[in-house]
Amino acid sequence: MTRIAGKKPTKKNPAKPGTKAQSQAVIAELGVTAASRRVRSPEAKRPLGDNELVILTGMSGSGKLSALKAFEDLGYYSVDNLPIDLIPAFADLIRQSPETNRAALVIDVREGSHLDRFPAILRKIRQSTSTRLLFLEASDEALLRRFSETRRPHPLGRIDTIRRSVQSERKLLEPLRNIADVCIDTTNFNVHELRAHINGLFQPESGEKNLLISSISFGYKNGVPQEADLVFDVRFLPNPHFIPEFRPLTGQDQKVVRYINRFSETKEFIQKVHDLLLFLLPHYVQEGKSYLSVAFGCTGGQHRSVMIAEKMQALLQADGYQVKCLHRDMPR
Repeated sequence: MTRIAGKKPTKKNPAKPGTKAQSQAVIAELGVTAASRRVRSPEAKRPLGDNELVILTGMSGSGKLSALKAFEDLGYYSVDNLPIDLIPAFADLIRQSPETNRAALVIDVREGSHLDRFPAILRKIRQSTSTRLLFLEASDEALLRRFSETRRPHPLGRIDTIRRSVQSERKLLEPLRNIADVCIDTTNFNVHELRAHINGLFQPESGEKNLLISSISFGYKNGVPQEADLVFDVRFLPNPHFIPEFRPLTGQDQKVVRYINRFSETKEFIQKVHDLLLFLLPHYVQEGKSYLSVAFGCTGGQHRSVMIAEKMQALLQADGYQVKCLHRDMPR
């Protein structure tokens, strides 16, 4: 992944913070301009001005650099790990420059104790520049898996375990999460889905159907998914498990699908849930929700819930929504 990295300020003849001289120094130091592009975000309650700054932060391993790359591809001037003391000058650059009026930058736990000053800095720059704070997070299990796969050390150090470092980082970043305009949980996102989600939120002419929906199947014997926003129990439907021919199959097999669809209560349930979601989704978007997890549970998560989750994905996709289907407990 290519990115423009912010350089640390030199100690030689430092310019006074917030002055035009420092803005020019930042321009010279970063040295690249990006094509500007007007964006419209569903989360933005207030109208955008002529300039916009997006600040990305969040957990290490949650996908901040992938998100930054997505902003760069949208025409945002992108900077990774800009020292927070330079953010006011960088905001002045965005406000004053006719060529660089859309920018995104990353700050995170690498700032150490300096993060305590960030909320005050954010309040200051919002007085003159339209600024959004975007917080990325993921479950502890997802972050541990990603660190294991990449074999990269956690930025908090090599002395402690990764799990304890993740827990410490989550506690350190809690104040930033509390003031974020948008929080995105990337636990179930891959790189391409995260990019599509960022594009949906910030790309020009983005519509209200940029809400990303996860249609999840699960088995109650393994517990309800923690990320579920809406949960529907489909154990009232006839269970294909008790038919020997269907026992080794799943809700993706057409024999099982035809069997479940034979019952009138199946079609009625699907229609009523579909109607409910079509009513709810625009209201969720209006409230600023950017993703929604709808979970369907049966006993083992193999037959009924799988079939219903896939059917709901197909219906909502036909309505123009972005929908991904996840089968948590279906045998592989």
